[in-house]
Amino acid sequence: MVLRRLLFTLLNNPRLIEKLSESRPIRRAAQITAFAVIKAQLRGKDAAQRLLRSDTVRQMRQEASRPGTSRDVWELGRKLEKIKDTFFRELRTGMQDAKKQIKRGDGK
Repeated sequence: MVLRRLLFTLLNNPRLIEKLSESRPIRRAAQITAFAVIKAQLRGKDAAQRLLRSDTVRQMRQEASRPGTSRDVWELGRKLEKIKDTFFRELRTGMQDAKKQIKRGDGK
């Protein structure tokens, strides 16, 4: 209980927060965090773009645009499941690549 109160008091001290934010380890941790978030966003956008360019999505658009085509709900659900799996696989791959690059420290 005493330790919790002490930590609460220290963490709500503006001068201490200012000093910590100026320290090299805290600045570096913030840089690494920002880098990881930005890389994850970029990888997510890339995965979404690849998914939109994929053959499965193109085929679904063509089928949906055809007039008079009897659309089987189960078939459509199966195709959507395939798109979802592809998207998450691409996203997972991108995140693993970003993690490897962060560990290497090359940032590319």
